[in-house]
Amino acid sequence: MDVDRVYILPFIYTMQGKKNISAYFENISLGVVGVLLVLFPVLFLSTTTDAFVLPKQIFLIALTSLALIFLALKLIVVGKIKLRTSPFDLPVFLFIAATLASAIFSLNRFDAFIAFTPVLFVGLLYFVIVNSTRNEKNLLFLLSSLTLGAALAALITIFSFVKIYPLPFDYTHIASFTTFGSLLDQAVYFALVLPIAGYFGYNYINTQKKNAPDTLAAAAEGSTQSKSSRKSLAAFGVGFFILAIGLALTVFMLMTSQKPLILPFDTGLQTAMAAISQSTPNIFKSILLGSGFGTYLNDFTAFKAPSYNANDTLWAFTFFRSSSLLLELMATTGLLGLTSFGLIVYRVFKQKTFFLPLILAIVAAVLLPFSFTLLALLFILLALFAIVTMHNNPNKYGDAELKFVGLKKGFVKFVHVHEHESLNATERKLNRVLPTIATVLALALVIFPLYFVVRFALSDMIFQQSLVAAARNDGLTTYQLQATAITMFPYRDVYYRSFSQTNLALANALATNQPKGQKPNADVQKNILILIQQSINAGRTAVTVSPVTSFNWNNLSSIYRSLIGFGQNADKFTLLTLNQAVALDANNPQQYIDLGGVYYQLGQYDQAITQFQTAINLKKDYANAYYNIGHAYEEKGQYDLAASAYQAVKTLVASNADNTAKINADIDTLNKKKAGQAAAAQQSTAPSANAQNPAAIDVNKSQTQLPERNPKETIPAPTIANPLPSPQVTPAK
Repeated sequence: MDVDRVYILPFIYTMQGKKNISAYFENISLGVVGVLLVLFPVLFLSTTTDAFVLPKQIFLIALTSLALIFLALKLIVVGKIKLRTSPFDLPVFLFIAATLASAIFSLNRFDAFIAFTPVLFVGLLYFVIVNSTRNEKNLLFLLSSLTLGAALAALITIFSFVKIYPLPFDYTHIASFTTFGSLLDQAVYFALVLPIAGYFGYNYINTQKKNAPDTLAAAAEGSTQSKSSRKSLAAFGVGFFILAIGLALTVFMLMTSQKPLILPFDTGLQTAMAAISQSTPNIFKSILLGSGFGTYLNDFTAFKAPSYNANDTLWAFTFFRSSSLLLELMATTGLLGLTSFGLIVYRVFKQKTFFLPLILAIVAAVLLPFSFTLLALLFILLALFAIVTMHNNPNKYGDAELKFVGLKKGFVKFVHVHEHESLNATERKLNRVLPTIATVLALALVIFPLYFVVRFALSDMIFQQSLVAAARNDGLTTYQLQATAITMFPYRDVYYRSFSQTNLALANALATNQPKGQKPNADVQKNILILIQQSINAGRTAVTVSPVTSFNWNNLSSIYRSLIGFGQNADKFTLLTLNQAVALDANNPQQYIDLGGVYYQLGQYDQAITQFQTAINLKKDYANAYYNIGHAYEEKGQYDLAASAYQAVKTLVASNADNTAKINADIDTLNKKKAGQAAAAQQSTAPSANAQNPAAIDVNKSQTQLPERNPKETIPAPTIANPLPSPQVTPAK
């Protein structure tokens, strides 16, 4: 045997083995993405606080991480860092960088990071798809997976609409059930996938089509060469039929029984412009980076106009998403985020290939609000379009290899595989270990957020269990589960808000459940004080974690309000924290009802009247504002003004029998007072108004009130490191 041949054969076998292993890891990565695309639209869990979006986020993060691991193993086996270049690499990277920067500089930093992390993995998914899809067969596999997942969701919708419930869970047994949690999201998802199914279904029918203009057509035509492939294309036709029916039923429900609540476009534009031009303390930062990705709630409460209250349908709702993805990006990521997204759009329209689903997705992003589900679909479609573009332009886009080239040459750089780079011996040695180093660094960057994702997911499930326990009125279990959730993930304000109210409820139960005329013993009093201390501390931590969320300040003020008469300076702390809430939600009339209610409780009727009048100025038809100001006038002895306010209430609640009966009783009592019948002055008051039920008319008061104590207990004061500006509202007349 030839000596040269003896030496060359092991080398050939080694290279072939590496190639086979590399292809194996690449195919596994592709398979993981396929599983993701199939299950993503149909996945939901009742064990998380958000049954629909959060499970999809966790699933996408988990499978994207798994696919990345296999791609990293491929790089180590090959011994080279070979990545595919695409037309959207830079825009996607800039978009992720802009959202990250907005999160870093956000005042509600933890909220922004929680919202940013799934988007980071959506960006990584883009690069996984681009680097694991090598040919038309791979592309057709991903398109099939995407269509199958949407078709499965559509089947659930079709069966549910005709009252055939395929899922065993009781809460899914309604005609409008959707695995997306939103019929609007479902309609957009179906509408974006439908053209893909229709395209390949058409190619099944028109198998004689020649000279395919792009990679999608080439994949379809090439697939007709075998019976199995023709069957797969026929499946696209079936999928198109199912998706079309599902979309039609979804649109029908949206137009009839399940009309979506969407923030008016003018309000979305107004809040976006205000968020980047009026936000303090750093306007320059707000212009460039907005308020922080995922924190639109704070922009909405802070900057919505007083005219928003004139919308009788929407005024009592708080919106977590803007009118469209574009306006939300403007508000939360500023000009940098908006520009990076615009660069993606520009690159899409710059390509010669036309991909209808992606064009529709961009139009929808401009016109409609986007949940995480739709944002993920947008980037998935972008990756699929990138593959089409790369195959149509093989000379422009292809594999590039990252090489160590020495400090004088720039340290490292990407070199196209067909290019040659002369390297010295040291550089060649370093290039052998470069894939391992790069893989370790890349995995470290992924593992760090993944660690917090796992803790977040586990804590969320535990917190959901606490809500179930609270619904059973199991206070001790609720307390223990919420404490565990906080320990596991101490960066979420809703945990602290709930924990503060749980502690307060337990303290109130201990204080009020004593035998009549008997004081609590020393142990009970100690436990009451511990629970109150924990309630206040949890409320204070909530405002520390998310300082510009008005809900947190409202929650802390409600805790202090329940301690008026029990704790020292509780009245002052109540007013201080409630004014912070008002500053963050200055055009919400309910905030002034709450503030006026505190003054009313303290017997400061002039200040109460001022706040109630402000609420009236903000919403002229707010019956509860007139009801409260009427009671304040009545307490001051200004009976004519009280009668005028009550008459306004009677006019506004004329269509509600219960409220009409209630105001008539109050008017009768007032008339008796005016007649000098002092004995009738004692009247009962109804339970406190619920901010979530603006139709109710009640005198505003604390929902929980601990018994008075003399001497009063010392309680912690609120921590306000950076006092917020005074609210800008319509002045009282």
